[in-house]
Amino acid sequence: MTALPAWLGDFPVGAALDYASVLVFALTGALVASRQQLDLVGFIFVAALTAIGGGTLRDLLLGRDPVFWVGDPTYVLIAAGAAVVVFFTAHLLESRYRALLWLDACALAVAVPAGVAITMRLEHGPVIVLIMGIATGTFGGLMRDVVCNEVPLVLKQGELYLSCAFAGAASALVATALGADTLLALLICGGVTFALRAGSLRFGWKLPVYKARPPRQY
Repeated sequence: MTALPAWLGDFPVGAALDYASVLVFALTGALVASRQQLDLVGFIFVAALTAIGGGTLRDLLLGRDPVFWVGDPTYVLIAAGAAVVVFFTAHLLESRYRALLWLDACALAVAVPAGVAITMRLEHGPVIVLIMGIATGTFGGLMRDVVCNEVPLVLKQGELYLSCAFAGAASALVATALGADTLLALLICGGVTFALRAGSLRFGWKLPVYKARPPRQY
């Protein structure tokens, strides 16, 4: 696979994407906490869980030591700071749920490329890159919704979500196979992920769902 651009130096693109996804996912976690009317400590807990959940699962599965936020606690501080900001400003939003959906779409479009970038950097094969991209993008939000007793967005009927993460990660693999450099592949990954999720929210795009039918009579 194509190496990451030299101008990134000692600050790899995967880490930059992790910082961005932690911030935006933390905001979504704090918004869910506001809907549940939690106290400030609850806000910080849910925000941090959402922000680092997917990346933690990714790092544990890939055997990275230490896990990204253990090696750099700044990630946790970013999540806590985002939670505090939302705690004092969430009441200013006209629709917290609408803001949650669009922030979550942005976070997904950053977290999936983050998982793809880090897995590519570790030189894993396409199947692992695909799985880690999906896991990084979806598991933090899944943990957030389960803990807060919300219907998980990742499993919500009639909306694209998991399929957005899958398509985004797959597009990065296809772009790389066609000769695109890693940075371009990650931009394509984020763009495809966000475009599909935004289309689902704005235009109602969805995949067919299973419909039960009476058993056949033989």
